[in-house]
Order: sequence, then structure tokens, then C-alpha cells
Amino acid sequence: MRFSEAWLREWVSPAIDSATLADQLTMAGLEVGSVEPAAPSFNGVVVGEVRSVTPHPDADKLRVCVVEVGQVEPLQIVCGAANVAAAMRVPVALVGAELPGGFQIKRAKLRGVESLGMICSASELGLAESSSGILALPGDAPIGRDVRAYLALDDRCIEVDLTPDRGDCLSVAGIAREVSVINGLPLTPPAIDAVAAGSDDRFPVALDAPAACPRYVCRSVRGIDPAAETPLWMKERLRRSGIRAISPVVDVTNYVMLELGQPMHAFDLSELDREIRVRMARPGETLTLLSGEALELRDDTLVIADASKPLALAGIMGGEHSGVSARTRDILFESAFFAPQAILGRARSYGQQTDASHRFERGVDPELQVRAVERATALLVTISGGVPGPVVEAVAREHLPARPPVHLRRERIGRILGVSIDDARVEDCLVRLGMTLSRAADGWDVVPPSSRFDIAVEVDLIEEVGRIYGFSAIPAARSLTRVDMHAPPEAAFDLERAKQVLVDRDYQEAITYSFVHPSIQQLLDPGQAPIALANPISTEMSVMRTTTWAGLLGALAYNQARQQDRVRLFEYGLRFIEEDDEIKQEMTLSGAVCGTAAAEQWGLSARPVDFFDVKGDVEAVLASAGIELRAAEHPALHPGQCADIVRGERVVGRLGLLHPDVERRLDLTGPIYLFEIHLDALAGSQLPAFAPLSKFPSIRRDLAIVVDRGLPFAQVRDCVRRAAPAIVKEIRLFDVYTGERIDSGLKSLALGLILQDSSDTLTDQRVDAAVSGIVQALASELNARLRD
Repeated sequence: MRFSEAWLREWVSPAIDSATLADQLTMAGLEVGSVEPAAPSFNGVVVGEVRSVTPHPDADKLRVCVVEVGQVEPLQIVCGAANVAAAMRVPVALVGAELPGGFQIKRAKLRGVESLGMICSASELGLAESSSGILALPGDAPIGRDVRAYLALDDRCIEVDLTPDRGDCLSVAGIAREVSVINGLPLTPPAIDAVAAGSDDRFPVALDAPAACPRYVCRSVRGIDPAAETPLWMKERLRRSGIRAISPVVDVTNYVMLELGQPMHAFDLSELDREIRVRMARPGETLTLLSGEALELRDDTLVIADASKPLALAGIMGGEHSGVSARTRDILFESAFFAPQAILGRARSYGQQTDASHRFERGVDPELQVRAVERATALLVTISGGVPGPVVEAVAREHLPARPPVHLRRERIGRILGVSIDDARVEDCLVRLGMTLSRAADGWDVVPPSSRFDIAVEVDLIEEVGRIYGFSAIPAARSLTRVDMHAPPEAAFDLERAKQVLVDRDYQEAITYSFVHPSIQQLLDPGQAPIALANPISTEMSVMRTTTWAGLLGALAYNQARQQDRVRLFEYGLRFIEEDDEIKQEMTLSGAVCGTAAAEQWGLSARPVDFFDVKGDVEAVLASAGIELRAAEHPALHPGQCADIVRGERVVGRLGLLHPDVERRLDLTGPIYLFEIHLDALAGSQLPAFAPLSKFPSIRRDLAIVVDRGLPFAQVRDCVRRAAPAIVKEIRLFDVYTGERIDSGLKSLALGLILQDSSDTLTDQRVDAAVSGIVQALASELNARLRD
């Protein structure tokens, strides 16, 4: 919710500055996201009146204007705007003025004609992104007055980031109510009187879906002036609230929405067929919206229709055919209450998130509709003229939101807030918030106002008391609750240690969305059907991830696009799997690596990261988990560089090189290595155990064996372990050789065997016997032979 501070202060004006006001709102639960100037800095711009306009003698598109600015003599100014005309009041930048961006106005000659200033457009003053002509000021603007003061541009625009439960504050009226309660000041809202009907023109309304729309109010206004323009003060308030001015009818509906919180719509009365019907869409119906997008409607969608066709998506957007145009002379105002559940998710499902749907989804005051129509009628008749008809209201009271009383116990306030608040203060807070109180023996029975959909139980009321009392005024107190300290199981997987290991190895932690693009999900995990979201934020984030690689590769691509060639990221997060009609959430620790193995430095020559670098990172993370790697295949990984991470006989993760085809389709620069570890499978890690150090010397024997080139070292290691006696303490692979004197289908592995006894000095006979047994086992099980 964005609004002008000056507008707010017309409703309530505490004697505090902008910073204090923003702090008050934030501490009351209405977090202020930003406070910005209403206009950029400029000076030397005054109100002028164009006395005459003549063609430039040497330029077809330029005009020579004589402008009165309140000085001794009028100024001659050359202007290129097509809309400049005699008798216009305009903003004039005098010689020496400084415009936004530091642009200085100087005496100049334009095609030989002297120009002593500049007639400004809205964009040149920073009041619009673009302009088609000069800014026309009201005819009663005082000549010579500083434009900044005349337009009250020394104002601030406040942006409030509201939580979904505070739809009542999506208006200046709602924010003002909060400020008045916090500061104990009265509200001074504008007078909204009933506008007398000038005709008996009633447009019939039927509620065919009363549960979804229990109240619908409309009013015709005939004979408006299509050439009328929105007054500058209204345009400015809309601009400072982030809304572009369009036409008087549209601007009035937007203004009422910002002021009171009631979204409104206006139909071109000449395009309506006999009546308004609020109903659910019928199969096969279509509607072209004001945005130009054609929709095929679903039967769960509430629409505003006439006797023959749908006119608008209820609470979302109007239709193009019945919309107000520059030729419209007769309009029908709409002001309705739509049940939040009838609107919730519909806008997003059609890809149409609007200011109206944002408010209706959170709940609009069901008692506000007539008041909003009266306010809109008064504004429009003042601006554009016209003859209003009577207010027509269709209501199904049995479907309006019920407001049952909520019981509030005084002792409960102290228990929840930790401070005793006297009854008078409690009553003052709640009454100022618009609640109706009746005393009870142990507290109060409270009926919330119709605008507060978030007040349902006792703690909601206690929160309101705490907000207005001031959380900062509640003294800090030590908890009286008994606290039991429990040490985590020693054998549990230590996630924080694992993260620190990765950080020590030059990784950085990333946090990415759980929602991903379906095509990316299909590329990375084609064997697992993802869970589709019913109301996605966008099509690019419409399914739940089954692997965290999707987000990591997106982050990696983002970094590569910004000249970051060496990227090492990890993420701890959930993946979502559907099993037996249930959603299973698994915690994973994943990583993505590209670039050089080490950061650029003088002591090491640069080389690209490889499989064994990432394998070492994973083994360091899982040092106590007792894992091993086994060659495997995965659709997203290179078939020659892919391995499962295995614990016992259970696969607990995988790592490998991203497949070149996937890399190309994701527009990445490789090689890129990935790993993913399923943390739920790592419970009960191996605990280190102390063993006495042997005081006897160790002996090393090296073996060079020739085996099949495709044989993994893990099988060789397992064979040696089975055949080796207890005196073989360690097996080291220190060389792999393929080349001369080794057949093309074979490879040479150099093994170092470390032998040691804890109770005696080893003899050559015992060592030779151990080595001989190992060689025989390798020959018989793996067809290995000693290298010549």
C-alpha cells in the first residue's frame, strides 16, 4: 500500500515527523518498506500564463510564446510542445533554474530566436515517466507562485508492506485509523453525503450466486462530459500512490479505492443488456478483458454479466466491450462485496493480479459499498457533470460475514503480554479501533468492526491491545519456564559441521526457490513426476522441485552471466516427492561447481575442476558416515562421470558431471559438477574409537598389478581387505598407469600396503605370506596379475 503522507495528514496529523510516523506504523505491525520524496529536487520553476503563441520564423515545430510569470516584463520562450496555447497556466523554469538530474536553464537562442526560460512538461519535473506535452495547470493557479509550493511537492510517499491479514489497511482511511489510535487523536475524514438522485433511472440487479456476492450496489450517471479532465490534485494523489491517471471515470474509481479501500468499476451503460446478473461463469463462455487478453472462463469463476453475456471477472478486472471509453456519456458504477474465498486464487489462475483482486482476496468491508458509491458519484459529478440515478442495492444478508462476539479475559491479557494494563486503557484501545464492547464478569465481549476479518479469537484481541499499547513499552522479563538442555546424539549427522566443511573448501551457501520451471525440472529429473502448484506465482515457478539442482544451476547461470567464471555453491533445502498420494519432503544437501579447482594465485597453475575434486569435497562432508561411491547413470549427468553415494546398500545421493546436452539447453558454460546428498538417510554415523598406538615399526610393500581397464578401484580395495590379515593396516592407491607396455584394455594400479603388528616386530616371512595371499586373491577374484 503506497500513499501520500500529505493525504494521510488530512485525515489525522500527529505532531511528529515522517521518520517517527514510519516507526510508529512499523511497531504497530504495519511495516513501512520505504519513504520517498513525492518529487525529485528542482528549483526556480514558477506558475506562468501563456499570453500569446506565434509560429517560429525558422522552424515548423517550434513556437514562440510570450509568458507572464509575475515579473516586470513577460518572458519570451521558445517551446516545441504541440499543446501549448494562449491563456494556459503552465510551469515555467526561469533562467538559473535547476531541473531534476542537475539540468540547468540558461539564456539560449533556438534557431535564431532568444528563449528566456523553459515551459515544462510533467516528465521534465519528474512527475511522470513520459509526457506528450507541457503540463497544464489549473486556470486559477496564481501567476508567479513557486510550482513546488503550489503542487505541495515537498511531500513523502510511504510504502507499507502489509501482511495478508490486514486488508483493512489497504486504504488511506485504514492507515489513518491506525495512526489516530496510536496517537490518541480524532479522525477528520472528508464529509461523504448522499448525492440526491436527479432521475429515477434504476438498473435491475440479480444475485444468482449470493454466497459469493451477498451485496451488490450500482448507480447510473447519465450525461457526463467526455471531454472533462481529471483535476490536477487528484492526478497527483494517484501518482503518489503509484497509479497512472487515465480518465475522470477511471480515476474516480481508483481514487475511492485508495481512499476508502473499496474497489469499484464503471461500465459503459450503453453496452449493457437490460440487467446485471452476478453469477458463476458457464462452460464455453469467453471474455476479453480491459488488458486485451481473451480468456476462456471456468465454471468456478464468479462473473458480472448482463442478460446476454459476461461483462467482467468479478473482483478482478472488467471486460473490454463494456469498458468506459472516450465516447462514453452514460456510466454505471459498481460497488460490491465479494466473499474472499470466491476471489482467492482466481486472479492468479488467469494470470491477472490486480489492485482489486489484492483487496478482495484479503477481505473488503461488507458495509462500505453504498458509502463508496456516494463518494464516487459526488466526485464524478463535480468533475464531469451528469445526472445520477438512485442507488440500487441487492443484498442477501444471510450470506454476509457474521460477526460473533469474542470473549476477552483481563487476566489473559497479562499472561500473554507479560504486563498488566488497566481496564480503561484496554477499552480505549479497542473502542478507537472501531470495536463494540460489553462488559462481562471477567472481561469483555467484543464485536469486531466489519472491516476486520482477522479478529476471530481471544489472542487476536490481545494482539490489538499489545500493538496499540506499544510492544516497546512492555518490560523485558526472564522466562519462568523450566529449560532442559539436551545434547544432540553424538552419532547424529552434524549439518552445521558439514556446511562449515564446504565453506572451508571455498563454497558459498545459496537459498533458492522450491518452485521451478517444469521444463528445467524435466531436464534434471525426468524419471520423477513433479507436484504441480494449483496457483503458481508464474509459469516459470509452477512445479515443486524434486531436486535442488534446479535452483543451484539457475544461480550458477546468473553468476556466469556476470563474468563469474569460478562458482562453488551449496544449498540445504527440501525436495518434494509424491508417493502413494502423499507429499514426501526430504532434506538434501546439494552443490554445484564450475571453473578452476583453486582461486587464481601465483603458487598454483590453473586447472579446471574435475570429478575427483568434487568427490573429495563429498567425502570430506561425509567423513564419518561410512559411504562409498559406485559408478552409476543418471539422465542429467555424463554417463562416464556419474556415481551413486552409497551407505551400506542404500543409495543416499549422487554426484557427477552435468550432461553436455543439458548444459547447452540451460545456456551454461561447463564443465559443471553436481552433487546431492539425502540427509534423512544419514542417521547414526560411525563414531571414532580410540585404539592404542603400536610401539613396533611398520613395513610398506608396494604392488603393481594389471587389471581390466573398466574395473573400479573399490572392487580391488574390497578384495584386498578380505584377503589381508589383521597386520595390513592401510591400503593406498598411489598411481594409475595406461600407456606403453600395457595392453589397451588394461591398466596398471600401484598399491602401497602398510603392515604393522601391535604386539611384535614383523618378520619378512609374515609380511611375504600376507602379500602372497593378497596377490593370490586378486588373481583368482579379479583376474589380476603382477606387472612385469
